Amino acid sequence: MSGPARAEVVIGDDGLGRCAWGASDPEYRRYHDEEWGTPQHDPTRLYEKLCLEGFQAGLSWITILRRRPAFREAFLGFDPERVAAMTGDDVDRLVADARIIRHRGKIEATIANARAVLDLDVPLDELLWSFAPPPRPAPPVSFTEIPATSPESTAMSRALRARGFRFVGPTTMYALMQSTGMVDDHLAGCFRSPAAAASVA
Repeated sequence: MSGPARAEVVIGDDGLGRCAWGASDPEYRRYHDEEWGTPQHDPTRLYEKLCLEGFQAGLSWITILRRRPAFREAFLGFDPERVAAMTGDDVDRLVADARIIRHRGKIEATIANARAVLDLDVPLDELLWSFAPPPRPAPPVSFTEIPATSPESTAMSRALRARGFRFVGPTTMYALMQSTGMVDDHLAGCFRSPAAAASVA
């Protein structure tokens, strides 16, 4: 027997409708309201999110959000030049740092990705945004309409892997597209959806 249907949009104590996942925790709410789906073009922040999405694989995103200050400290503000200069001793130190996700492969990938950023022949933001699809004709009305991957995220994954990036699979890259506003998957009824924004304008 199936249980009750999961709410798609939740009305908060401020009277605003939000995607249900964004109403479940104060940090999720801040992230949903201020970051998720907001176009991000800053190369350092894009590199950071690319790496954090890789760390998230197999974990909940709230785990990453709560540790993001520690990640930023551990990885020197996600400055690609500084991270690219990190050594095996740094990897060993970070594997022992309980404040972050102590996954050697993901730590090594963060350093490798910094070096890959420095080796690019185009700016990182230009490369990543070249895969952004056209805007949706209408916001999704249900979580079931939001894919785990897309042709664009698959193409982005392929292009990044060819340039030496790691932990950049199609699902991870679709999550990156969502978090950086390359796609806007706020549900209809959410105050952040394009339709809601248009009605206020």
